[in-house]
Formats: sequence, C-alpha cells, structure tokens
Amino acid sequence: MRALLPDLAPWRASADFRRLWLAGVITNFGTFLTFVALPVQLKDLTGSAAAVGAIGAVELLPLIVFGLYGGALADAYDKRKLILSTEAGQGLLSAVLLLNALLPRPAVWPLYVVAALSSALGALQRPALDALVPRIVAHDHLPAAASLNSLRWTVGGVAGPAVAGVVVAYAGLGAAYGADLVTFVVSVVLCLGLAASPAAHEAAKPSLRSIAEGARYAWSRKELLGTYVVDIAAMLFAMPLAVLPFLADELRAPWSLGLMYASFPAGALVVSLTSGWTSRIHRHGRMVVLSAAAWGLAVAAAGVAGNVWLVLLLLTLGGAFDMVSGIFRGAMWNQTIPDELRGRLAGIELLSYSVGPQLGQVRSGAMAAWRGVRTSVWSGGLLCTGAVALLALCLPGLMRYDARTNEHAVRLRARRTGAAV
Repeated sequence: MRALLPDLAPWRASADFRRLWLAGVITNFGTFLTFVALPVQLKDLTGSAAAVGAIGAVELLPLIVFGLYGGALADAYDKRKLILSTEAGQGLLSAVLLLNALLPRPAVWPLYVVAALSSALGALQRPALDALVPRIVAHDHLPAAASLNSLRWTVGGVAGPAVAGVVVAYAGLGAAYGADLVTFVVSVVLCLGLAASPAAHEAAKPSLRSIAEGARYAWSRKELLGTYVVDIAAMLFAMPLAVLPFLADELRAPWSLGLMYASFPAGALVVSLTSGWTSRIHRHGRMVVLSAAAWGLAVAAAGVAGNVWLVLLLLTLGGAFDMVSGIFRGAMWNQTIPDELRGRLAGIELLSYSVGPQLGQVRSGAMAAWRGVRTSVWSGGLLCTGAVALLALCLPGLMRYDARTNEHAVRLRARRTGAAV
C-alpha cells in the first residue's frame, strides 16, 4: 500500500513548493465554483447550448496570445511577481461576476468579457507556475511533484463542483462567485511568502523572436510535439463540459449536474492518491497515448449509457485516464526542457492542454445543437480514440521515449546534478 501512496518528497524538501501547493488547492476550489456557476447562469439566461459552448470561443484567442507571451515573460522576468499580479487580477474578475449576479437583472455580456479576461490572466500566469516548479524541486523529485500538483488540482476539482451544485441551488450564484473571490485573497497572501525567482542574466527579452525560438525547439523535439497534439486531440473531440447541463436534463436528473462536473476530477483524484507507481514508469510516451485513447472510450460510453449513475461512473473513469496522461506529460516536460526555455515551452504546453478544451466546448455545443446532446458526447469520444491512434502511428518517437535513455533527459539530469553539487 505504501508504494501506491503519493511520494511526498517534494513537499518535505521545499517550503516554496508547499506554499505553492496550498495556494493552488485554495484557488482551485474557488475557481471550480465559478466553473460550474458561469455555464449554469448562461443556461438560465439564454437557454441555449450554443451560447454556453461559446464560452470556449471567447476564451480561445486570449489563451493563445497571452499563453505564448506569458511563456516569454516567465523566462524574462521574476516568476513570483507574475504569479502574484495575475492572481490578484483574477480576484478582481470574481468581484465583477459577483456584482453582476447581485443585479436585479444580470447581464449576459459581462459573463463573456470576464471569461475572456480570465483566460488571458490564466494564460499569463500558468507558464510562470510551471517554470517555477523545476527551480524549487529537485530533478529526481519532479515526477512526484507532477503527481502532487495533479492531486492539488483534483482536490479542488472534486470539492468545488460538488459544493457548487449545492451552493448555486440553495444559496445562489452570488454566493459561488463570492466564495471564489475569498479564495483568491487567501491565495495571494500565501504566495507573498514565495522566494523571488528572477530570470537568468542571459534571458531573452519577451519578443516574437524569443517566442519563435521556443516554438522551433518544441518542433525539433518530436516526442514533446507528440504530447501536445495528443492532448489537443483528446480535449477537442471528447471534452463534453459545455453540454453537461443539458445531459443532466436529458437523463431527468438535474440534481446530478454538480456530480457530473466533479466526476472528472474525482477520477483524477483516485489516480493522484495512488500515484506512487508512476515514479517507477519510464516509458512515459506510451502511457500518454494509451491513457488518452482510453479517455475517449470512456466518454463515448458515457454518451450511450442511459442510467445517470452509470454515466457518472464512466465520466469518473475518463477523468482517471486523463490524469494518468497528464502526469506523464508533465514528467516528460519537466525532465527534458532546459531552464532557459522552460517558460516559453510552458506557454506552448498551456496551449496544448487548454486550447483543446476551449475548442471542445465549441464543438460539443455546436454538435449538440445540430444532432443532439447524446450524439455530441459519444461521437466525440470515438473521434478522440481514433485521432490518438493515428497520431501514435505518425509520431513513433513518442512511443519510444524512455526517461532513462532519452538524450535530453540524460543531459538535463546531469546539468542539475552538477549544479546541486
């Protein structure tokens, strides 16, 4: 049993990792409250699946632009300052949602504006967060840190949606947005204790040239490229979040909406709590492909199932497979990308695991409006599995990747070991 439990070495060894982890747990809890409340409010105000799916469309452009620029900023400036300023900005946006919800007649347009601005701030922040982890965690502890960070996300992901369903139903949307605001305040206080993390003296200033340099490096690494496109395909085709409010209605179980949102992180939480085995796996690329394909099959089965409890079980299973894929993607990224490029590559990583879900919301919402909710879900799952299989055939380097022998992993391990000495 001890071998299955999460490896706590990064938590014990790094005070900054502990602060970042706790701040993430608190912020994620509040963020998932808004994550549920926002589409519910749009559904109530518009009654349109396409309008809910359009959230992904308004978030997409800021995500792309600011994700790439945020990566360049993370390589050129102090990561702590970037994290603090964007976290405070997210809190102000939660305050806007709260004020709008308290109006006698809430407006629709602020929901889209806040969604777009929140996407921009999240895109600016995430590369700094990702680039900071390899600096505050020992190289050999990075797979364990990836698992613990996944656990951090899933704790909020399970508790947030589950509580949000109750909060929205009995306390109202304003209570959900207000709680999100409080979590950002607490998170900012925790992040104030992080040590400064300035850029290297030779760091390139943010520019199109520096962004292009990171993109060229990513393109030259076909195993990294494989992790990006596999995740994009999985999320584009098989992420059904936009249609969950309508799926709950079709199953005549509107009470299950919060549980549906919580099912993906619940499955991820099970994997995170039993993630000790992941540190002993070295063929990370194969695990990324197999788990992404299994995610698609689980979602397809959920689209066919007619019993709400079976749907919840299948969505939970899908979340577990998605988490396995995420853990091994993170391990590959953190163990092979040099520090001077880490921010820019984190920006590209952000696009790989965020653009897919945003486009997936648009796809699932449009497909549901055209062919029905259930068809949108099961067809997307099958398309995901087929696309992942095709990508695995086209990118054999991903399937061959071995953390023990990969030249980039070996080189970075030697560099960090020498620096520690």
